[in-house]
Amino acid sequence: MGKNNSIMAKKNILITGGAGFIGSHVVRLFVNQYPDYQIINLDKLTYAGNLANLKDIESKSNYSFLKEDICDFEKMKKVFTDFKIDNVIHLAAESHVDRSITDPFSFARTNVMGTLNLLQAAKAHWQGAYEGKLFYHVSTDEVYGALEFDESLFTEETRYDPHSPYSASKASSDHFVRAYHDTYGLPTVISNCSNNYGPNQFPEKLIPLFIHNIRQNKPLPVYGKGENVRDWLYVDDHARAIDLIFHKGKVGDTYNVGGFNEWTNIDLIRVIIKTVDRLLGREEGASEKLITYVTDRAGHDLRYAIDASKIKNELGWEPSLQFEEGIEKTVKWYIDNQEWLDNIASGAYQRC
Repeated sequence: MGKNNSIMAKKNILITGGAGFIGSHVVRLFVNQYPDYQIINLDKLTYAGNLANLKDIESKSNYSFLKEDICDFEKMKKVFTDFKIDNVIHLAAESHVDRSITDPFSFARTNVMGTLNLLQAAKAHWQGAYEGKLFYHVSTDEVYGALEFDESLFTEETRYDPHSPYSASKASSDHFVRAYHDTYGLPTVISNCSNNYGPNQFPEKLIPLFIHNIRQNKPLPVYGKGENVRDWLYVDDHARAIDLIFHKGKVGDTYNVGGFNEWTNIDLIRVIIKTVDRLLGREEGASEKLITYVTDRAGHDLRYAIDASKIKNELGWEPSLQFEEGIEKTVKWYIDNQEWLDNIASGAYQRC
């Protein structure tokens, strides 16, 4: 199948998980950049969903918010009908590996059955009239498993080998998306992205958690020896990649999105410490004493690293920020938005 060519035609785009970290950046980009698109942000507003992330666009005429659960199939069918949905960008997911280890059922429900509900609702609503339609599923590099230090990068052809309940649930959802393309002809595309960082990330994830703990002089818990390697990408660069894939990606294809930016956890943490200490006027490295090594996570993958050559060569995308520049922007944002962090710590954001 060919490309999604009607780039600027009017569209009714359902973006799931749009109140979350990555989703809010995608929603903002589409609302601001495409005034002819109607953006319907659907989010259950679980612990990681926060409408404060979108205060700046909530009154825009081309933006609507729906508090719904993708696990409710009847509701999803109604949303497609009521809002005449012709495109989907699906980001809603349970995504924290530690939580998946303690509660794998929630991850299976949301990530597998929720995705299946959306696929079936799209299929039922579009009824084979697929011109101008697209179901875009946003996934993770964790479906590929783990790399050794001397192994080459994950490509779009890398065999799936998930190791955690989280990555297993995302791998399953990827398979369902491909199955709907192959079985029913549903126009789909998938992207698998490396670790994201930046403003608005829920502070149980490594970078915002450690920024917060350094400010509060709290311990910085490092799994094992801190030798695990991750490929980091600034969230706005991921949003730009999603924009490009949505508009220009080849239907039925997969695109890996990564930063070509590998860091061991301990080296990453030292960069965060150095940046936070400097911006807070502390002596450089003063917070290194907060590093606390803890028992390693069960099934902790050694290394993830994405080969993003395909999206660069075919669509012209590449990261815009060097890591140190992105970390600087990120740390400044959390320092300048302490109220946002405090509202999450107190739970006040869920009572808005």
